[in-house]
Amino acid sequence: MKDAGTWNPLWNGLEELDPEWAEQYMTATMQPYESGILSPQVVQMLCIAIDASCTHLYEPGVRRHVRAALELGVTTQEILEVLKIATTVGIHAFNIGLPILQEESAAARSVDPT
Repeated sequence: MKDAGTWNPLWNGLEELDPEWAEQYMTATMQPYESGILSPQVVQMLCIAIDASCTHLYEPGVRRHVRAALELGVTTQEILEVLKIATTVGIHAFNIGLPILQEESAAARSVDPT
C-alpha cells in the first residue's frame, strides 16, 4: 500500500505493534483492487462513497479516489451520483466530496480538454 500511494500516515507504527495483523489487514484491503471481480472504476467509486461518508470523512482518500476514478474514465456526473448515495449516511459527504470533485474535474479538464 505504501508503494501504491494508498498508505494512510495515521497507520504509521501499526506494523511495529502487530506486524502479522497489519499484513493480513493490508492484504485483505487490497483484494478488491487486485481480484478483477469489480472493475477498477467500481472500486474507485465505492472508495469515494466510503471516504466521503459522514462516519469516515477522509478527505485525502476522497481526493485520491476521485482523481483515480476520473483518470479511469468515470464521469463527473457518475461521481456526483456516488456522493449523492453517500449522503444517505450524512449530508457532510457533500461538504467533503463536492469541492474535491469540482477541483479535480477542473484539473482533469485543464490537462485533457476532451
